[in-house]
Amino acid sequence: MTFVLIALALYLITAGLLARRLADGGPGVPATLWVAPALAAVMHGATHALAWSDAGGANLHFFSALSLVGLGMAALTLVVGLRGRMAALGVIVFPIAALTLALYAWIGRQDPQPLDWRLQLHAWCALLAYATLALASVLAILLWIQERALRRRRLHGWLRALPPLVELETLVFRTITVGFVLLTATLLTGVLFVEDLLAQHLAHKTLLSALSWLTFGALLLGRWRYGWRGAKAVRWTLAAMALLVLAFFGSNLVLELVLQRR
Repeated sequence: MTFVLIALALYLITAGLLARRLADGGPGVPATLWVAPALAAVMHGATHALAWSDAGGANLHFFSALSLVGLGMAALTLVVGLRGRMAALGVIVFPIAALTLALYAWIGRQDPQPLDWRLQLHAWCALLAYATLALASVLAILLWIQERALRRRRLHGWLRALPPLVELETLVFRTITVGFVLLTATLLTGVLFVEDLLAQHLAHKTLLSALSWLTFGALLLGRWRYGWRGAKAVRWTLAAMALLVLAFFGSNLVLELVLQRR
């Protein structure tokens, strides 16, 4: 619990410092400011590792998976943040990581799931894909806000702290590409390693994941072939992410918390 409290404090303090820097309109974020959330991410991961060690296996139930996605988003934010001018991303992502960790620590502890290495590979590919594509969705929203402000000639305040529009757009699509590769790996490992993938409790998850994969694929194809960008790209990104959220977290929410199935 000590790790949890320290991680929560570091996440939230960093988000507050970044928000204050944005409000003051200061220059880029110094590299030293990213040390605190890096420590928070380490403690976040250690919380899971210690819990799994005590339980004798990995817990990948709803709140644990949600927390791991939050951890992945925080870690990716650190990587992106070190490039500069991404304080706004930290203001959004670090409180999300803190919330998911708090939910896991206080109400999400459950018995571990007996998974062999093949199913664990499938699960980790899925969690990495969710984290990467969730971050891409946040970046896409920031891109939409920035583009809208530019069209209205109201680019002021914290929006000036974002990277240039072309650079941010490039980052969005690079992140989506990485997430798409991971989602492809998730579906492939599911087909190869998950028995009865179209069973009743997995059919909707499989269908929604496949629809999300097709939507992200269509977006990347449209970007490459037709130069899709701006609001259209944002809409496709958010639609694909919504399908992905429903595929895992929506279905698991119903199965584990409503129907009390494990």
